[in-house]
Amino acid sequence: MKKKLFKEIIYTILGTIIIAFGTVGFLLPNKLSSGGFTGIATIFYYLFNLPVGTTVILLNIPLFIIAFFRIGKAFLLKTIFGTISLSIFIDLFEGINAFTDDRFLASIYGGILIGIGTSLVFKANNATGGSDLIVQLVQSFSKTLSASNLLVGVDGAIVFLNLIVFGEIEIGLYSAITIYIMGKMIDIVFEGINFSKMVYIISDSSEEISKQIGIFIKKGTTGLYGKGMYFDREKLILMCVVKRRDIMKLKELVAKIDEKAFLIITDARDVYGLGFKEVY
Repeated sequence: MKKKLFKEIIYTILGTIIIAFGTVGFLLPNKLSSGGFTGIATIFYYLFNLPVGTTVILLNIPLFIIAFFRIGKAFLLKTIFGTISLSIFIDLFEGINAFTDDRFLASIYGGILIGIGTSLVFKANNATGGSDLIVQLVQSFSKTLSASNLLVGVDGAIVFLNLIVFGEIEIGLYSAITIYIMGKMIDIVFEGINFSKMVYIISDSSEEISKQIGIFIKKGTTGLYGKGMYFDREKLILMCVVKRRDIMKLKELVAKIDEKAFLIITDARDVYGLGFKEVY
């Protein structure tokens, strides 16, 4: 338990450092937004010269109060820690010079850094307040609302607000690029790039195929009993999860044994267990 908590704290601190670095080094100097309360804080920064980190904390206080009564206290405490960490690092980095004044480059590299940092915070089962916390609160009132749609709606509204205040259409366009890249980076870091493939194989030579997969691909198979309704015959369906790089080898192996074999290949985003990732 202590090891898990320590790991979550490290991930949260490292993640918020990266988010703060991407925000201050790329987005803030170019008036760009990745959504969330940092987008609103960017407006206050340029209109009233208020520190971004401090503004983020102040904006989150009403949400923290509501969340105290609506969601778990353990999650709320972790969110407060994540939000304060992010705010501190943003204010600490505020003095650094912008790495580029090219908004296109800023949107790309800002999105990459913020995506990596956010995924690390997510790996810690944490959040940094703002739009994430708004989604949690809204869903505490209505479970039927989609979290992804809510998040896109809130972040989109904040980016639109930036566009209105600064009066530059390019800010909205480049901010959209940032949000898109940020989402892709979260997918890559949070879920990994080594996606696996799940394969279902229907063949009259199931036993031989299973044996050859074990020998040449070093993966086990599971037999699932089914029934082919067209011919009204029972079938042994093989289920196997392999690395993406092994798919061609598996297809060739199956075709060599049974050219008429029926294969279904789908993505397996997260696979845990022997030969793949560990659960913890």
